[in-house]
Amino acid sequence: MKSLTTPIPGCLELRPVPFDDDRGRFVKSFTATAFRDMGLRCDWAEQYHSISLHGVLRGLHFQLPPHEHAKLVYCPIGEVLDVVLDLRVGSPAYGSWFSLQLSSSAANALYIPSGVAHGFRVMSEQAVLIYNVTSNYAPAHDSGIRWNSAGVTWGASSLNVSARDRALPALREFNSPFIFDRDKPSL
Repeated sequence: MKSLTTPIPGCLELRPVPFDDDRGRFVKSFTATAFRDMGLRCDWAEQYHSISLHGVLRGLHFQLPPHEHAKLVYCPIGEVLDVVLDLRVGSPAYGSWFSLQLSSSAANALYIPSGVAHGFRVMSEQAVLIYNVTSNYAPAHDSGIRWNSAGVTWGASSLNVSARDRALPALREFNSPFIFDRDKPSL
């Protein structure tokens, strides 16, 4: 598995090597040894998947301490514009966002450290996104930043955004509890 750095410290694009033949495709999307060798968390507590239609935008989501989590996200069906927003006070990228396309054809994934908000827009007719997270869902700590308040270029004028996501606070209203650790940016 190849890892590529992003402008968000500790956030990595992961590119496994797919195996294609006349039956289709096989991809090893996770191996604990490789993650540990890269200094990444791999103590997944839960896994989710979402199925979304073209134009759906989900995000920008995270969980607050003490239930914050790192995430591994990938798109085995379809294509999404995946976006992360650094909320860690002291990070050189604090308040900055980064986007990349995750797709079944690229077979890529994104590792997202805790303190970094996550969201995506569906670019294909339908997309499945898989999320591995390092803490259990804690409804009282579930939070987010409003999708249109951080300057993200979503690349579409017509978006299907839930009422919950439209009601999230703007980035400028958010008092971040997340602290950046230069020695452990991937945690």
